[in-house]
Amino acid sequence: MTTPDSSLDPDLGEMDYSDSDDLDPSHMDAQALEDLRSQLQDADPAVVIANHCYGLFELAAVYLSSVPPKLEEAQLAIDALAAIVDGLGNRLAPAHEELAGGVASLRLAYVQLLQATSK
Repeated sequence: MTTPDSSLDPDLGEMDYSDSDDLDPSHMDAQALEDLRSQLQDADPAVVIANHCYGLFELAAVYLSSVPPKLEEAQLAIDALAAIVDGLGNRLAPAHEELAGGVASLRLAYVQLLQATSK
């Protein structure tokens, strides 16, 4: 799992998170906010939650790949992702297996970096 699987989310399409103000309801006009709410109401919640999990995965990966690695920050992101993935289990299908594999990969990378930095 290196990037979100857009095939899991054909209805919502790609969302651009580069300008977080665009997602802040106070910066949206009424019609845009209603359109977003309508899309979310019609979306499969497992897909929406899985997309948030992909964001947590990417966040953890950014912290792990920082020079030097930001292990405390990565651990929080990994733990948050694991709490969702482990807690919801197969309710996240069809993305559960991919997400669980991602958690395992992040945990392995975290341990390897922790060992490398403690030498």
